[in-house]
Amino acid sequence: MAALELAHPGTGLWSVRNSPADRVPSHGTTLFATAQAIDLVPVGPDGRTAPFGLRSLLRPEPAHRFPGFGRTVLAPVAGVVVAAHGSSPDHPAHRGLPSVGYALTQRRRAAGGWEALAGNHVILRTTGGEFVALCHLRHGSLRVRSGERVQVGQELGECGNSGNSMEPHVHLQAMTSADASSAEPIPVVLPSGLPRNGSVIDAG
Repeated sequence: MAALELAHPGTGLWSVRNSPADRVPSHGTTLFATAQAIDLVPVGPDGRTAPFGLRSLLRPEPAHRFPGFGRTVLAPVAGVVVAAHGSSPDHPAHRGLPSVGYALTQRRRAAGGWEALAGNHVILRTTGGEFVALCHLRHGSLRVRSGERVQVGQELGECGNSGNSMEPHVHLQAMTSADASSAEPIPVVLPSGLPRNGSVIDAG
C-alpha cells in the first residue's frame, strides 16, 4: 500500500518515537490500526524534552513541565473532521520507575477501547478516503468540530497528555476507516521522509 503523504502536525522541533521506519508494528501491536503509527514528542531548542532529575526517577511529573504541553497541533492533511473528542483529562507524565507501573496498567486502558487509548483526538477524512488520527491532545484545546472542513496547517488543538501517554506527544496514524477497531493501517510519510527513532525533526 502506498504511503500517505502528510505535512508536519506542528512547528518547532519534534523527537521521533515508535517509528515504523525501525519496526512494524511500530507500537508492538496490530490493535486499533496502530501498526504504521508514529509518535512525535515536542522538544525544546536543545532537542530535549523536560530535564530528567530525581523526581523524574521516583514520581510522576506535571505535564506542564514538558516543552510539548500546549504546543499547537496542525492539520497534516486537508479533509473533513469525522471525530473530535476533547473532554478526557490530561494526567501526569511517567518516566523512570513510574513508567514501569504505568506500563503495567496498559492492558486495563486497552480494555477501555480506542478512546481510552487515544484520549483527546481528531480524526480527519481526506479527499482520497483515508482517515488520519491525531491523539493525546490537551483537554479542552480542540479548535475544530465534527463535520468541519479543514486545510493543511489549520489549528486543530494543542499537544497534551491524555489517553495512553507517558509524556506529552502527538500520536499520528492513518487508517482505512474512522473505526480504529476494524480499520487497516496505512503507511505515512512526512515531508522529510519517514524518520527513524531518536531523530529530531525541525518543522520550522
